[in-house]
Amino acid sequence: MNILQNVSLHDYSTMRLGGSARYLVEIHSLAELSEALAWAKEKNVPVMMVGQGSNIVWKDEGYPGLLLVSKLLRFETFEEDAENVYITAGAGEVWDSVVARTVQAGLTGIEALSLIPGTTGATPIQNVGAYGQEISQTLVSVEAYDRQTSKVINIPAADCGFAYRTSRFKTTDRGRFFITAITLHLMKGNPQPPFYESAQKYFNDKAIKGPITPAMLRQAVIAIRQSKLPDPAFVANNGSFFANPIIDKSVAIQLLGDYPDMPQWPTSDGKIKIPAAWLIEQAGFKDFHDPETGMGTWPKQALVFINEKAQTTADLLKFKQKIVGTVEQRFGITLEQEPELLP
Repeated sequence: MNILQNVSLHDYSTMRLGGSARYLVEIHSLAELSEALAWAKEKNVPVMMVGQGSNIVWKDEGYPGLLLVSKLLRFETFEEDAENVYITAGAGEVWDSVVARTVQAGLTGIEALSLIPGTTGATPIQNVGAYGQEISQTLVSVEAYDRQTSKVINIPAADCGFAYRTSRFKTTDRGRFFITAITLHLMKGNPQPPFYESAQKYFNDKAIKGPITPAMLRQAVIAIRQSKLPDPAFVANNGSFFANPIIDKSVAIQLLGDYPDMPQWPTSDGKIKIPAAWLIEQAGFKDFHDPETGMGTWPKQALVFINEKAQTTADLLKFKQKIVGTVEQRFGITLEQEPELLP
């Protein structure tokens, strides 16, 4: 293994902020993972694993231990019958490449998750979802190294604690598991309507009728995302910085009295989901550029924070608090950050 020392964490978060890692190594196999953990134990330093850092904000203090960068590549297909197909993908695989390969094979189930940045191993952590699909809908199991038992185990989807944009890997068992692979259950055939509103609008605008194939839905999602979201390879950002808040129906009714045009969606448990982007825009932060912190909001999507010239994570957090405080004061709703603040 090539263990590096004092490595800037800017390249391991798409927001490109934070301090340095004391040690860093790329992991390409389970054997390397075992070797790295043994090394860290001998050195008596903490260990953490990341992918591309698309959902990570590093603290300015950096990381005092060994940072493992997952490069665990794997792609296996098992066809149960003419319709049901199981895909096992390594945690280090680029997620959109996994989606592309399943779509090319004519499989449906994750095509609406196209162009989401990051690696495959990160998808279960916050139950990644977009345009009507969530990873929990197709995930069968998570393969992970359990730091409590020092063994690689398989965790069934039912035991992952999935909820809206969260899981046990993000909450009760944060830091316990190093995800090494995931297995998905996909179907041969086409996605079934009704489609997410913006996707349906795309089909209507393009006069696309008849059966919608996985490739067609993927093309629509890519076009929609590219039209309103910045590419983290060129613009430093973590994608959506806040989760859409879910509020009691009584609170939503009160807000509708003052804001009759407020967008809202009912949830399965009788509550109401409000788009965080709408709240941010109403609070005056649409296409906002802050000279004090060097941060801004993306002109086409206020939910996306962009690092224009911020130098520290403290700048980002100061900018975040301006928005959180204003929204809270105006609507009585506290926005919850999506990217993890590490360590």
